[in-house]
Amino acid sequence: MNLLEEYNEKAIVLGLDINQPDFDYTHFKNIKCQLKIVDLLQQSEVENIIYQFQPEYILHLASYSSVAFSWKNPSASFANNTNIFLNLLEQIRKMKISCRILSVGSSEEYGNVTADKLPLHEDLELFPVSPYAVARVSQEMLSKVYVQGYGMDIVMTRSFNHIGPWQKEIFVIPSFAKKLCEMKKHGSERLMRTGDLSIVRDFVDVRDVVRAYYMLLHNGKSGEIYNICSGVGTSLNDMINTMSAILGIDVTCETEPSLVRPNDNQIIIGSNKKLVGHVGWERKISIEHSLKDIIDYWNSIV
Repeated sequence: MNLLEEYNEKAIVLGLDINQPDFDYTHFKNIKCQLKIVDLLQQSEVENIIYQFQPEYILHLASYSSVAFSWKNPSASFANNTNIFLNLLEQIRKMKISCRILSVGSSEEYGNVTADKLPLHEDLELFPVSPYAVARVSQEMLSKVYVQGYGMDIVMTRSFNHIGPWQKEIFVIPSFAKKLCEMKKHGSERLMRTGDLSIVRDFVDVRDVVRAYYMLLHNGKSGEIYNICSGVGTSLNDMINTMSAILGIDVTCETEPSLVRPNDNQIIIGSNKKLVGHVGWERKISIEHSLKDIIDYWNSIV
């Protein structure tokens, strides 16, 4: 919504969530925003909402988006992430509503790959290695079925690791940022117990990701899959070092075995060549800029 406001778009936005929002959605000048609390697994509720709102665009983000959660709750993760999307598609299909759907997937779909496969591109075979990743592959396959079988207008993404202010601490970078800010503010013990910090990920600022979603909704090709990534890999250890430098503190890290995920992908770096070529997207926010904003956010609340 911030992006729509920045672009001076006049739009009516309906947000659907199972929880109350923790942000102010009433202050926009050009956007009329509504929010409904709904369980998207309830077909009748979804049917009523879709019929009444008649959307032109749907940005599908509803999911349990934590890989760690999927290992602890595989059944809930898979059922929620797959059935919500199928329920949505069925209501759109049955009502014959003409709208474009952006199906947001994940880089986790690629699984563990060898170095010769990097950077990851959209034509690679998928080898998901977590319950979350399997659910994301299933969502993508459902999208293809509904495009090819019913002629629905669906664009798909494989979105790589998002970072930015406001992200909840269940995710790795904000969890590190919060701990580091607490150490700086309270002078607490500067020892962090972490999972495997050698893991390399392709981090993209959420504001750049949102721009990619906007551009794909307008100009992406139906039935196509797009990586949303920077093309640059950074280890978790380097992320901690950069945030520590921003705060001006020294931190010692120790591996906590309980925080190491089973069969985790060691390195994920994507190619954004297709996204750049089809819609002209470019990365505008550096990792350093993102981490500075994340630190500022956590400093304001710890």
